Amino acid sequence: MSVSPDHARRVVVVGAGMVAHRFAESLLRRAEHPVELTVIGEEGRHPYDRVALTSFFDGATPDDLTLPRDVFDDERVRFIAGDPVTHLDTSARRVTTKRGLSVPYDRLVLATGSYAARLAVDGFGLPGCFVYRTVADVIALRAFVDRRSGELGRPLRGMVIGGGLLGLEAAGALQGLGVGCTVVQSSDRLMSAQLDGPAGIALGRLIEAKGIAVRTDAITTRLDPDGSGQVAGLEFRDGSYAQADVVVFTVGVRPRDQLARDAGLDTHPRGGVRIDETCTTSDPRVFAIGEVANYDDACVGLVAPGYAMAEVAATRLLGGAASFPGYDLSTKLKLNGVDVASFGDAFGTTPGALDVVYSDPVAGVYKKLVMSDDAKTLLGGVLVGDASAYGMLRPLVGGALGGDPVAYLVPGDLEQPAGGELPDAALVCSCNAVTAGTIRCAVTDDGCTDVAGVKACTRAGSACGSCLPLVRKLVGAELARAGIAAPEGLCEHFAFTRAQLFDQVRVSGLRTFSAIIGRFGTGRGCDICKPVLASILASLGAGHVLDGEHATLQDTNDHVMANLQKDGSYSVVPRIPGGEVTPEGLLVIGQVAQDFGLYTKITGGQRIDLFGARLEQLPDIWRRLVDAGFESGHAYGKSMRTVKSCVGSTWCRYGVQDSVGMAVELELRYRGLRSPHKLKLGVSGCARECAEARGKDVGIIATEAGWNLYVGGNGGFSPKHAQLLAEGLDDQTLVRTIDRFVMYYIRTADRLQRTSVWLEEYEGGLDAVRAVVMDDSLGIAADLDAAMAAHVEHYEDEWKATLDDPEKLRRFASFVNAPTTPDPSLAYALERDQPRPATPAERASGAVLVAGTTLEVRR
Repeated sequence: MSVSPDHARRVVVVGAGMVAHRFAESLLRRAEHPVELTVIGEEGRHPYDRVALTSFFDGATPDDLTLPRDVFDDERVRFIAGDPVTHLDTSARRVTTKRGLSVPYDRLVLATGSYAARLAVDGFGLPGCFVYRTVADVIALRAFVDRRSGELGRPLRGMVIGGGLLGLEAAGALQGLGVGCTVVQSSDRLMSAQLDGPAGIALGRLIEAKGIAVRTDAITTRLDPDGSGQVAGLEFRDGSYAQADVVVFTVGVRPRDQLARDAGLDTHPRGGVRIDETCTTSDPRVFAIGEVANYDDACVGLVAPGYAMAEVAATRLLGGAASFPGYDLSTKLKLNGVDVASFGDAFGTTPGALDVVYSDPVAGVYKKLVMSDDAKTLLGGVLVGDASAYGMLRPLVGGALGGDPVAYLVPGDLEQPAGGELPDAALVCSCNAVTAGTIRCAVTDDGCTDVAGVKACTRAGSACGSCLPLVRKLVGAELARAGIAAPEGLCEHFAFTRAQLFDQVRVSGLRTFSAIIGRFGTGRGCDICKPVLASILASLGAGHVLDGEHATLQDTNDHVMANLQKDGSYSVVPRIPGGEVTPEGLLVIGQVAQDFGLYTKITGGQRIDLFGARLEQLPDIWRRLVDAGFESGHAYGKSMRTVKSCVGSTWCRYGVQDSVGMAVELELRYRGLRSPHKLKLGVSGCARECAEARGKDVGIIATEAGWNLYVGGNGGFSPKHAQLLAEGLDDQTLVRTIDRFVMYYIRTADRLQRTSVWLEEYEGGLDAVRAVVMDDSLGIAADLDAAMAAHVEHYEDEWKATLDDPEKLRRFASFVNAPTTPDPSLAYALERDQPRPATPAERASGAVLVAGTTLEVRR
């Protein structure tokens, strides 16, 4: 029976992970009655994308992993972080936290997730032994590797115990840290829960080809310490021994059900809180969702079933009818270029099932489809080495394949099912339960004409993103069926792409938006085309971003050359080339922060961010910084941001090139360069890769033979590893090659397109771009060189120029009729001896710092 929303006003969620975040988002988005939602998490941070945890080792910061904060910023939400629930009283309908906070509820949702299983062997807790579960785990792992490798003066030897999905990701992370790695699996093959024997063997070969050793049929019995008490090696059941400096355990997870057990809720003997198809526990007022929930005698550690449970629980709480359909165990992994996917009945356990297999050991490819006994219905499959068909095949599980199964396995580009199109009922996005029919309706009924619109309307592709290629094909097919040409133009005002507009502006010599839209467009422009033209004009050296008409084209941040924050204040980021700063410079930044009451934070790009500046304070802050020799860091613009570096050969005993010197040279060369999206660079002084260069748009890694140049990497929501463009370059050739690559990207990329996506979508891919910048295949190398030389010659610091122009300074006022009056809506509280935006409760109590007052708590 569904729950009456009138009796579920106070909802408490125990747990603040991905599934809890999804539940909160779904409940708040659809709630038509008043609801008070309290979310209580154990970790002292907002929910984050645990699926993308490994991207931390590719340059992503914990903040990059954070899920959208707007859900918990809703005024109906009370978010309690870092204070786990320790007691549940179902009779009194109340939970109590570790700090003694007592929270009543009308309905409770248990989303406590799971914890990393501990291996019952001697030495499990030795220093150097880790699990791989949380942000704190990966931060500790990286810190240990950095410290321990320095102590030993050599690369570390690593062991990953457990060869499943998580174990292979952990092995890739260790390898990225310069650790020699071996994966130890107790069964006869990797990913034994998802792959059959031949697939596991094929995967093992591919992993070993990537430089990661694989040891199967090996059971760890003991870990031994060295003389300092840190882990030194492992002993196996067969008596063999392996040395190890760092060990990561990925031997599964266990549901965190102790709270429910102590409260008397029905739990499964093997773990998990028992639920029915409505996600209700043995107490009708308590739901359980995600990895802690035991449905049909099983708990599953995948996000898609957890999201499905979250939707069911939210629907039931809102008075609707919904049922959990059961577990979808489909999985997909990409590790260092190795594709693996498993879906449906991958092992062919269905009576009468038939296997259709394609195997190419030379290419490292193994594919299998499991079909019904009449070879018509797709039951499941396994793809190793080439999982390009996964997006097309997984939605067809349980339905007629509609063609020859072999057509899906042989190499080739599948544009649609061999026997026709996907049925409307086919599940395209398992994370958000979006069918092909729903996507089609978004186009035909809701008027969506692109993937972004469909994504916003249906949420397809907004989680893991693996379904986006299929979503894009469905949208294109539906538009074509309706006789609608898929829009290629920038917006309704310009029928041209950004690359076409760039060439039109460059060739025509037009330097104002009015002239450009008058000749090449229609209407008055919009918030899409205006910032794009502003960026193009800035890239072509058309003047200061706040000059005349240019000022009206800028995005919110560029309009005041600062990053707008959630409370209406701004952040200030001075440029620190290559992360190198003098003690005198640090003192200036610290004094400015102290004098203006700003929150200070070291960024992932080796800069210092100053938060909490009011609009009218920006000129005064920047005058102090400019007078001390600092320049704008352009953190507010789609432009070259930072060039991160390690200390290189100057200080490090492993460094083989002067990485800091190169980073400083590159940052000073490309400072202020506007581009389709932000640009980040990294320079590492050796192959240990401390600057994480392969997670950058342009990454440079020093070798004894010269510089290796990588391009197309990025962190963020869809992290990408940069690809090798050229190797063994001298300084002059390196700089010239980067010049051409960056300038060609600026000229030809689409709006808001990162270099990684640009390379993927550019015809011919990386090889074609390499031919342009290295071999001058288009005959434009001299033009690209000249364009970069012009940028370097005409660069000016935007903030210094603004401070010298009284007209530009007039825009920096909170109120036109009172330019120096602070915005009274800004209020702050002290936390860890620094100001932060005050919460509504703190504002109501009066225990806040008001803008324009000294940093003392007012009561």
